Amino acid sequence: MWTPPERPRPDSERARPARREGNLFEAAAVYVAACADGDERRGAEAASGVSQEALSFGVNELACRAVIALARERDESPYTVTRRLLGLPAA
Repeated sequence: MWTPPERPRPDSERARPARREGNLFEAAAVYVAACADGDERRGAEAASGVSQEALSFGVNELACRAVIALARERDESPYTVTRRLLGLPAA
């Protein structure tokens, strides 16, 4: 089957790298680190690479893994660690 030859792209398109769909865990890591550093520009850039649903899932996964790691490190329950991180009284 015949396919037409690719038409030449303008210089502006050649210079720009192709945008690929972002890795949601990479986006979540950059987003959370940027938020922790107060870097709104970098956080917004990371968030723009994936859908809001994917970013939310990635941030949730990161939060769960971080709480588990802290709980193990402190020999406490994840429940205790989360309440302490959020400044809530022990229940």
